[in-house]
Amino acid sequence: MEILTSIAMVVVTMILIVLSLAIYVTISIFTGQSRNNKEYAPVHATIFDLVSHLDHSYDYETEIARTKPTYRFLNVGQSMVFTTDPRNVEHILKTRFDNYNKGHWFCENLGTLFGHGIFSTDGDKWKQQRKLASFEFTARVLKDFSCSVFRRNSSKLIGFVNQFALSGKDFDAQNMFMRYTLDSIFKVGFGVELGCLDEFSKEGEEFTKAFDDANFATSSRFFDPLWKLKWFLNIGSQSRLQKSVATIDKFVYGLITTKRKELATGQNIAVREDILTRFVVESEKDPENMTDKYLRDIILNFMIAGKDTTAATLSWFFYMLCKHPLVQEKIVQEIRDVTSSNEKTTDVDEFVQTITEEALNGMQYLHAALSETLRLYPPVPVDTKVAGSDDILPDGYRVSKGDSVSYLGYAMGRMTYIWGEDAEEFKPERWLKDGVFQPESSFKFVSFHAGPRTCLGKDFAYRQMKIISISLLHFFRFKLAENAKVHYKTMLTLHMKNGLHLCVTPRTTASF
Repeated sequence: MEILTSIAMVVVTMILIVLSLAIYVTISIFTGQSRNNKEYAPVHATIFDLVSHLDHSYDYETEIARTKPTYRFLNVGQSMVFTTDPRNVEHILKTRFDNYNKGHWFCENLGTLFGHGIFSTDGDKWKQQRKLASFEFTARVLKDFSCSVFRRNSSKLIGFVNQFALSGKDFDAQNMFMRYTLDSIFKVGFGVELGCLDEFSKEGEEFTKAFDDANFATSSRFFDPLWKLKWFLNIGSQSRLQKSVATIDKFVYGLITTKRKELATGQNIAVREDILTRFVVESEKDPENMTDKYLRDIILNFMIAGKDTTAATLSWFFYMLCKHPLVQEKIVQEIRDVTSSNEKTTDVDEFVQTITEEALNGMQYLHAALSETLRLYPPVPVDTKVAGSDDILPDGYRVSKGDSVSYLGYAMGRMTYIWGEDAEEFKPERWLKDGVFQPESSFKFVSFHAGPRTCLGKDFAYRQMKIISISLLHFFRFKLAENAKVHYKTMLTLHMKNGLHLCVTPRTTASF
C-alpha cells in the first residue's frame, strides 16, 4: 500500500510540474509582446501553432508569406520574426551585421552537437575560425586535392549506380549521395578513407547513424519548447542525442589523436592536404585555445556543411531532372559539347579525367540548373539571427532586443514579388543571358548566406556537385521510381523524408 501511495505522489508531483510549466510558458508567450501594436510585424500565431504544422512547416510559412512578407510567431519571452523581404535580409546580414548574431538560444540549441564551431558561435571564436577557414578554402592545394577526391569517388559512384542499371531495380539516390558526400568530406576533411560506397567499417557505420540521429534530434529543439525538460529527464529525442554525441565524440577524438601522432612521428609531413591536418598544425601554434575539443567542434561543423547540404541539393537536383526530362537532356548535350564526348565514350576513368577545371567552367547550363534547384530547395530552408538591441527593419517594422529574426530561404524562392509570376516553376533559363550564367543578389538568392558570413565553401560545393552530375548523367538516364513519394523532412538541412527512389537506364556502356 505504501508503495502505491509513493507512486501516486510521484505521478501527482510530475503532473503538477508539467501543469506549472505549461502555465508559465503560456504566460511568458503572451506577456509584453506588443500584439496589437502596428509598429511591429503582424502576429500570425504562437510557437505551438508552428509546431502543429511541423511536417510541412516550410510550406506553411510560405503560404503566410504570400500575403505577409514579414510576420511573427509568439514564443516564450520573445517574438519570432519571419521575413521574405530581401531588404530585411540585407539589413540583418550586412547593414546591421553587428546587431544580429546567432544568439544564446540558437547556440544553445546547436551546442550539444556542434559545440563552438563556426556555425554555432559568434564573436572572436567565429572570427578566428572564419579567418583560418578562409585561408584554407582559397589554398590551391585544397582545391586540387578535393577535385581529385571528387573525381575518384565519382568513378566509384558510377560503378555503384551501374549495378542498379544492370539489375533494373530502383535505389535510394539520397542515401547514395549521403554516402558519397560523407566519403568525400572524410577524405578531404580528415584524410581518411571511410569506404561508404564500398563496405562500411563498423565504426564508420556507427558514426554515420549517430551523426544523422544527432542532426535530427538537434533540429527538433527549434520546435520543442520542452526540450530542456527532456534533456534533464534523459528521455525521447534528447536521450537519443546524448547517446549519439557520445558515439560521435569517440570516433572524432580518435581521428584527432591519430593525426597528432602521425605529425609527431613525421608521417604525412610532406603533404598536408586534408583540412584536419592543416588545423592540427595550426593548433600547435596556440595549444591553449585550439584544444582537441575545439578541433572536434570545427570538424563537425565542416561535416554538416560538406556532407548534408551537398547531398540534399543533389537529391533535389536529380528529383527536378526526373520531373523535367528535357532539362536532363539539355545538360547531357552540354556535357558532350564541353568534354568532347559521346555515347561511345565508355571508359569511366578516362571520361572522369576529362572533367577539368576548364570543363567545369564551361558547364553554364548545368550551373544554372543547380542554382535553380538551390533557389527552390535551399539546403538550409530557414536561417535565424537574434537582435542585440532594438531596431527598425527596412520594411518599417520594429524588432525588440532578444527577438529572433528568421529569413525564409525556402519561401523566398517561391515568392512572385521576388522572382516573378513563374517563381514556382523550375526554369534554369532564368539564370542565363546569351547562354552565360548571370548571378543574382545574395540577399535574394540566399542559399549560400550573404554578407560577412557568406559561405566559404560555395565554389567547393558547386565543383563537387558538377563533377558528380557530369559523371552520372553521361552514363545514365534517370527517372522516378513508380510510387516514389517525395517530401522534405523538417531538419536543419532540407532532407527528403522517404529518400529519393529512382530507376536508371544506361546511356552508354560503362567500362571499368
